[in-house]
Amino acid sequence: MSTKRPIRKTTQEHLSILEIKDDCVVLKDGTLVAVLMVSSINFSLKSAEEQEAIINAYINFLNSFDFPFQVVVQSRKLNIDPYLNDLRKRELEQTNDLLRMQIVEYREYISELVKIGQIMTKKFYIAIPLNPLASEKKSLLSKITDIFSAASIVRLKREIFLKRHKELMHRVNKVMSGLNSMSLNSVLLDTQSLIELYYNLYNPITSMQQPLPDLDQMMIEE
Repeated sequence: MSTKRPIRKTTQEHLSILEIKDDCVVLKDGTLVAVLMVSSINFSLKSAEEQEAIINAYINFLNSFDFPFQVVVQSRKLNIDPYLNDLRKRELEQTNDLLRMQIVEYREYISELVKIGQIMTKKFYIAIPLNPLASEKKSLLSKITDIFSAASIVRLKREIFLKRHKELMHRVNKVMSGLNSMSLNSVLLDTQSLIELYYNLYNPITSMQQPLPDLDQMMIEE
């Protein structure tokens, strides 16, 4: 007597992401999310007056918005494999024995330095959401119905998505302007960058060995 194996759910079913398109993330509840990558400043090297000015500017920055956003700091072990591979290539191409020996010594030194020091890199992001259900006054039953149908609405009605996307970009511009007032540079992650970000986030080990190809080479559902 044969027994049927239970069908296991895919990883995608456990994620809140429905799709990534038009430089934003679409969640299963209909929420749109834009992500900014933000530059950093070395706060400890600033004078006391500069530090106080930065703190006051940050307080004013937080108090100037009537919508939520999330500040995310991502710490990752520095991956220098591409750099080491480039050094190996230069080593093989070098015809001068002295220079080739110096490249070998330098490459070995960098390798040991990273092994001993566990050098980390930090990246700073701001996630800006737009939840249409939170901004509309609806009955409880209507909100529950929208939660289950939001994905279909976003997928089928392009005009609704574009309207929400425009409002989201208005929020993005406002946040970027506030960051600029604190001398912080920011850039909106495009579709390719967002896919890479979430791929690296959910696959920290695999992403180091198998980087994603360019968006043009991937099959993306429209």
